[in-house]
Amino acid sequence: MPQPASIPLVFDRSLVRRRLARSLVRPQADFLFDRARDDMLDRLLPVQRAFSMILELGAPRAAAAQALRHANPAASVIQVAPVAAALGRGGPALVADPEALPFGPERFDLAVSLMALHSVNDLPGALVQVRRSLKPDGLFLAAMLGGQSLQELRIVLAEAEAEITGGASPRVAPFTDLRDLGHLLQRTGFALPVTDLDKLTVRYGSMFGLLADLRAMGLTNALMDRARRPTPRRLLLRAAELYAARFADPDGRLRATFDLVWLSGWAPHESQQKPLRPGSAKMRLADALGAQEQRIDLSGKSQ
Repeated sequence: MPQPASIPLVFDRSLVRRRLARSLVRPQADFLFDRARDDMLDRLLPVQRAFSMILELGAPRAAAAQALRHANPAASVIQVAPVAAALGRGGPALVADPEALPFGPERFDLAVSLMALHSVNDLPGALVQVRRSLKPDGLFLAAMLGGQSLQELRIVLAEAEAEITGGASPRVAPFTDLRDLGHLLQRTGFALPVTDLDKLTVRYGSMFGLLADLRAMGLTNALMDRARRPTPRRLLLRAAELYAARFADPDGRLRATFDLVWLSGWAPHESQQKPLRPGSAKMRLADALGAQEQRIDLSGKSQ
């Protein structure tokens, strides 16, 4: 679907889909996805309600929809996958892009997205569409790469390229900060927004082991501004040297950071808890804390 001119095209969405499809026909590295899927189930356990219509949005593996169906046998779970190879069996499923959902308003009471939203160009637009598709008081839960993910790889690739070519091209995708995502949930109309971070450090024998896992997950460079020619072998070898020199543990294995950012929010409903109006408190904060109140005049002197 063409993007409005005002939305910067950071990712080549067609290439994202091709690389994901290619990863699904090869031996896969599923440790990030498996962690997100298991954590999703744990996070839904305390939610005391029965879901009847569930949207599983954009996960790169069919196992997310399968887990939701197993945990909610009475619900209808609709899987929306980015490529046909990721579609599962046992329930309704279709291929669609997270930035162009084919659903009307107020259809679902739960929407879940695992490992999909970090590579969309219009994240605010995707979140608005999810919120509109939720029934009032419906829940949205998502996990995506963010924060300092792959910071080590980003550093050594940029430095190696600067040494060898005198310049640098983008090779690791930008990831959104946790605080920015919290603000974005509010801006896109979610009530009671919550964000938190699951920091995972994975260790490798060499940088090339990390690159192999990224290919197996379909997470290699799909930036619009990427270099269109193959990466020179000399650049990769120099980056591997820098990685080993800077990010090795005492046993020689190399650290790679993956930050899984979790987002949750609710479609607004009148029954939800709301903040008190200013001035409506029945007790002063100083009294509640057992502290002595001080008043400050405009000159900054205490009274």
